[in-house]
Amino acid sequence: MNLKKIFSDFSDLIFPRCCEACDRSLVGNEATICTSCMISLPRIHANGLHQDVIRYKFVNVPEVALTHSFLLFTKKGKVQRLLHALKYKGNKDVGLLLGFMFGQEMIATGMLPEVGMIISVPLHAKKKKLRGYNQSDLLAEGFSNATGIPWSPTVLERIKHTATQTGKSKMERRDNVKGVFAVKERIDSKRVIIIDDVLTTGATLEECVQTLKMAGCESFTILTIALAEH
Repeated sequence: MNLKKIFSDFSDLIFPRCCEACDRSLVGNEATICTSCMISLPRIHANGLHQDVIRYKFVNVPEVALTHSFLLFTKKGKVQRLLHALKYKGNKDVGLLLGFMFGQEMIATGMLPEVGMIISVPLHAKKKKLRGYNQSDLLAEGFSNATGIPWSPTVLERIKHTATQTGKSKMERRDNVKGVFAVKERIDSKRVIIIDDVLTTGATLEECVQTLKMAGCESFTILTIALAEH
């Protein structure tokens, strides 16, 4: 009999592991997200209506060659629960797993672009210190593990601490993030992926594009784990 499995089953009995999406107990080899939720998470399809919404957010940024979001974010839904666990409950495994799943999906659907680097959207140092990590770094690392594309948490830096974007209009969001990023390292690739957690108006990601463009990047793929439904 497998002693490791016996110990694992006993541990689950005393300290039950729960799915971060539905709160049901995990069983067997399940980790972080149960099998049922892995299958049923609300994915955004490449040719669906939501994809048109995503494209439209960057219609005035011709350097953005491809945009895509993995899942649909709805209030009190499973995706919100997962991102809450990632950002506020310290569950880093959620970020690594969602990034990995997204990378696998991009490969399976033939949407993975030919790029040289993945760049995560940075947090300001104060916010990162408070949280202990940048959730976008974990998403980028998971995506990199699935695709083999190298990623960097240090190319782009957030040099200004800004108020939250929540509740602001797109114009207010643009003004709020103007000039907040700086490129801190040389970028060898002209074609890059920028990855973040949730796409709302796209103002923060657009500012990342403009900053990286001044550093010599020419073509951008914008990827987010979720699209916020309005």
